[in-house]
Amino acid sequence: MTRHFLRDDDLDPVLQAWVLDLAARLKLSPYDEKPLAGPRTVAVLFDKPTLRTQASFASGIAELGGFPMIIDGSLAQVGVRESISDTARVLGRQASVVVWRTHEQERLEEMAAHAGVPVVNALTDQFHPCQALADLLTIREHRGDLAGQTLTFVGDSACNMGHSLLLAGATAGMHVRVSGPDAYRPDETVLAAAQKIAAETGGSASFVGDPYDAADGADVLVTDTWVSMGLEAESSVRAEVFAPWQLNSALLAAAAGDAIVLHCLPAYRGKEITAEVIDGPRSVVWDEAENRRHVQKAVLAWLLESSTPVEPVETRGAGS
Repeated sequence: MTRHFLRDDDLDPVLQAWVLDLAARLKLSPYDEKPLAGPRTVAVLFDKPTLRTQASFASGIAELGGFPMIIDGSLAQVGVRESISDTARVLGRQASVVVWRTHEQERLEEMAAHAGVPVVNALTDQFHPCQALADLLTIREHRGDLAGQTLTFVGDSACNMGHSLLLAGATAGMHVRVSGPDAYRPDETVLAAAQKIAAETGGSASFVGDPYDAADGADVLVTDTWVSMGLEAESSVRAEVFAPWQLNSALLAAAAGDAIVLHCLPAYRGKEITAEVIDGPRSVVWDEAENRRHVQKAVLAWLLESSTPVEPVETRGAGS
């Protein structure tokens, strides 16, 4: 049966820990795994703008011994010039894995149904699971074990990062709070799924309206742009609505004294986060950006190989 990574809860707690352990090992020894030796081709398709995703997948695929076939979605016009199902059948004959950054989650699911090879979510409107894994790896490096830690996301709780952090954090046994305006609450089905997972892992998942209540004592504060791709026309309205949820020094002061700050980038200083915070000593966003490569390599290795779990590796100490 072909395995896919379409949303965060495609990984159960044991498998998520295995992927993070492998990512940590590959960060220390980048060329230990060669599941794409040949080189085998990975089709990497972008319907939305990209920098970190393209760079991290291209370099990571090469380190795994493969060839990244980058496809411009504006030229391919998947679902317009050619149906998703036909495109999937074509790419599945040319590549060992299909990585796709697209719009609706349903498009990705249709690709997975017809490709005949593993499909990886490189971002949809609903989920960003590779980024959530990179966040978890970064937290492990700086704060140790994930279980029991409190992660607070502030801003657009209905965005893909809010959804992915709920699912991924709950899977890791974390206490995840998402906070934003009431009109931008997370999808209720996603929140319910995260709460069901958390009941089994000892974590929790909740929506907390007040940003200071959400940040109180948190170990990790996370934010993202207030204007996700495709919503640029709402920029001025969102800037006003989300202003109370800006990640600034006052909000950071409400968190634990050694809390760290994450942002998946691109960042807009003075809007969702201040320069003082993102460029300050509690920010680990550059480690976070690098870690996209390592977790994505681990995901590809998981999808391509039926191997037994690797032994856990030591994570770096706090502040590394």
